[in-house]
Amino acid sequence: MTPRRTARAAALRAALAAFLALPCLAAAQAAFGDRLVGKVGLGVYGRSEVVRDTGASTLVLPYVYADWGRVFARVDTLGVKTLPLGLGHLELVARISTEGWDADRAALRGLSDRQNPVPIGVGTMQRTTYGAFFLYAMHDLTSGGNFLEATWGARFDVGRVALYPLLGLEHRTGAYVRHLYGVDAAESAASGYATWTPGASTVPMAGLAATVPISGPWGVQLQWRHRWLDSAIRNSPIVGTGSLDSGHVALTYEFM
Repeated sequence: MTPRRTARAAALRAALAAFLALPCLAAAQAAFGDRLVGKVGLGVYGRSEVVRDTGASTLVLPYVYADWGRVFARVDTLGVKTLPLGLGHLELVARISTEGWDADRAALRGLSDRQNPVPIGVGTMQRTTYGAFFLYAMHDLTSGGNFLEATWGARFDVGRVALYPLLGLEHRTGAYVRHLYGVDAAESAASGYATWTPGASTVPMAGLAATVPISGPWGVQLQWRHRWLDSAIRNSPIVGTGSLDSGHVALTYEFM
């Protein structure tokens, strides 16, 4: 069995174990409460794409930042809280990724489509007096690569508006980066682009989120993030920029 298949098999076994553990977690749900707590609504999500000629993308999707007992959703991260860990819990998590792209543009002729990554793994959210720390370690079922992320966020109130500055670091292993931005020999011959076999990538992130109340439980959620791409991504012949911007605007109802 190849190393990639071995890693994928291990990830599938972990996912199966997590699924089989759900009944046990559900039995302990009462300790966490049995109702929905958090913000739910509808959002518009946008991002500037980094691959040549793909432009920008905009999606209208549900917005959920809420807990239901041990189960939670943090916009693009879904998970289940398990054992207590520090100031939070060890979490089984999955990430909804839209990093994939279709090679249906003239500038990308000869390249293959890139499927969205499917990262699953473990994580934790640690609430401290200095803000919240979000830590994730995931394996991507699509590429066989790994993804690590550390994000800090804090809250500052300005009148009725809550502001959340964000700082983070994202690490993708070489297999993950090659899946999205690499060019193999066959694609090089078909497209005219030079071959590109990148190694691992580490990308810093800064952003700002805000909650703007409207009336009662209704509010607007705003977020913007900027990522500075490193040479593993930026120097790919199919990448046309050195940074990536993403964000969303969502109308939400808060359950308490």
